[in-house]
Amino acid sequence: MARPGKLRRGRNTENQPVLAHCAYLEIHRLVTLRLTENEFDHISQGYDPVASRSGSIHSDCYLDARFLDVEREQVFHRTWQFVCHEEKLREPGSYVAGDVQGQSIFVARDSDGELRAFYNVCRHRGHELLSGEGQVSAITCPYHAWVYNLDGSLRRARRSELIENFCKADNRLTSIRVETFCHLIFVNLDTDAASLAQQSGDLGKEVLSYAPDLGNLTFAHRLTYRLKANWKAVVDNFLECYHCPVAHKDFVTLVEMDTYKVRTHGIYSSHMAKAGRSDNQAYAVEGASVTDHAVWYLWPNTTLMRYPGRGNFMVWRFIPVGPEETYEEFDFFFESTPPTDIEMEAIGFIDTVLQPEDINLVESVQRGMRTPAFNQGRYMVDPKGSGMSEHGVHHFHGLILDAYRRACEP
Repeated sequence: MARPGKLRRGRNTENQPVLAHCAYLEIHRLVTLRLTENEFDHISQGYDPVASRSGSIHSDCYLDARFLDVEREQVFHRTWQFVCHEEKLREPGSYVAGDVQGQSIFVARDSDGELRAFYNVCRHRGHELLSGEGQVSAITCPYHAWVYNLDGSLRRARRSELIENFCKADNRLTSIRVETFCHLIFVNLDTDAASLAQQSGDLGKEVLSYAPDLGNLTFAHRLTYRLKANWKAVVDNFLECYHCPVAHKDFVTLVEMDTYKVRTHGIYSSHMAKAGRSDNQAYAVEGASVTDHAVWYLWPNTTLMRYPGRGNFMVWRFIPVGPEETYEEFDFFFESTPPTDIEMEAIGFIDTVLQPEDINLVESVQRGMRTPAFNQGRYMVDPKGSGMSEHGVHHFHGLILDAYRRACEP
């Protein structure tokens, strides 16, 4: 995945690392950050478990770097983070390296076919071991040439026979959690975390019911963006379509808004509608085998999507760079690569129409939050759970507050 940088459109970046780089934290130096009860009360004042009588969380947590520090520890270092489609890690020796909010990691398939994940750190001096993605028979540190097996065990440390009490078994790579979920690879730095399948309930069943071909799709394209907005503002915007008839006039000709339903479940929400069954102003859908707008938000910063067209799937991530800056990465998986002309037309609609519309919205919201005129708003909630309702945003804010509450615990 490309490092956060200037806006890049329409690039096929298949050989880039897959997790955004953030050099904010030192590797493997997790320091517990705390919020006071007064800080928590300030952020959550007016929030109610019932969306129709609730106010939103306070704008300070979209502006103050202290809250992003807490989120890195209480949210991103404790949740399942997307790495890649399983196709990149099918063969023994294949690996993908990346970063989870300052923590360098890699995932590899060992010689026995087992999927493993580790901190990407040599046990000798802490140098990073791998970069990008590729194929190796062993892992050699580029600093002092310590060699590790793909199961994390130390194979050789040059000149270690000259020192006392050196034990290879004491110098294994430090493992992290890894899971294949719906043919997608996720990692979690929290060694005590429940599996993603367990945490997410029926999500896997839902995804595969709409995308039974997901395991056979291949990576075909990537879009990246850098936004001047807090990552939560970007997620807020994604989770409601109350703004769609106003701000996305082409999109609402693709999606049948009267069929749009939003449902919240634990750590995810689903956003479903019929789509692409008639002519529209967004992109061509002739001969489409997929006629659904099927979207899932997965806590905290991943979305899974299936749009009208040929067999397809998309993974979209919102990655904090700073308290008022977000890096977005949008991966497309199709039946074949390169994308067809019609698929490139759909990508072009997202890249040149839909995304610029949303970027303008969230950057304007971020500017508004800096003023004394706004610190909290209401959720416009439809009891029927339509796409015009903002109860998905309320659900997300509840998960954020749960994380902040953990930071108050002794």
